[in-house]
Amino acid sequence: MPESLDSLIRRIKSLEIQGAKQIAVHSLKFLRIYTKKRGFGKDFKTAIKKLEKSRPTAVVLHNCLEILKKNPSQQTITKLLSQLNEATKEIGKRGHVVIKNNYKIMTHCHSGEALSVIKQAWKEGKKITVYATETRPKYQGIITAKELSKLGIPTILITDSAAGYYMDKVDALIVGTDAIRKEGVVNKIGTYMMALTAYQHKKPIYFVGNTLKLDKRKKIIIEMRSEDEVYRKIKGVEIENPAFDITPWKYVTRIITEKGVMTKANLLRLMK
Repeated sequence: MPESLDSLIRRIKSLEIQGAKQIAVHSLKFLRIYTKKRGFGKDFKTAIKKLEKSRPTAVVLHNCLEILKKNPSQQTITKLLSQLNEATKEIGKRGHVVIKNNYKIMTHCHSGEALSVIKQAWKEGKKITVYATETRPKYQGIITAKELSKLGIPTILITDSAAGYYMDKVDALIVGTDAIRKEGVVNKIGTYMMALTAYQHKKPIYFVGNTLKLDKRKKIIIEMRSEDEVYRKIKGVEIENPAFDITPWKYVTRIITEKGVMTKANLLRLMK
């Protein structure tokens, strides 16, 4: 039986499906089946409203749904899926040039697009080592470490709070992105702190993301997740658990996209 809308949203909210691109891909694949049966009428409009609320910070799904609302068709869904998949391949091809031989790289969380850059550098024969943060509280960095290790890439898993300790040992910080905005780049919580540390150590800071992550929304909602992800309830203690933070452009060296390795000015021109 095809997956229900409620099941998909539950898997997105629980982070069983995680990453801005993957959320969009799974949602589009669902809508491809859903609209074949129900069309692009009232049920479709209800579905996209619910999907958009599932992870409000990541912008790829929002942008895909906006495009689909303007041109509701199976062809639009197919085109968007193709664009997302091809973008990841192109990002790897264009982005690996920032990685030199014998580079030590630090990364954070789990980003298929950031990993496409690292993997392509490895395929090109460059000797690299990756320091992957565990990425609390959901430990997505362990997924990254396992994925790189399976390819034979030397990988060192570290705690988030050890990033400063190891920063002088690495050559670059390479991380994904959930949204690219006028005020900065949105990514997994802890990225801003790592970017500040990298900047202090004079290390280049590369964010990686396709251009569907350009965020023209007036405001962004930073998702606050359940306190249970951090710790069980403590009497008299309030727990806050933001999922993302925003790194100001001052601390961003370049953004690697499917269109190339781009500057802030390049990206902001595309957002007009």
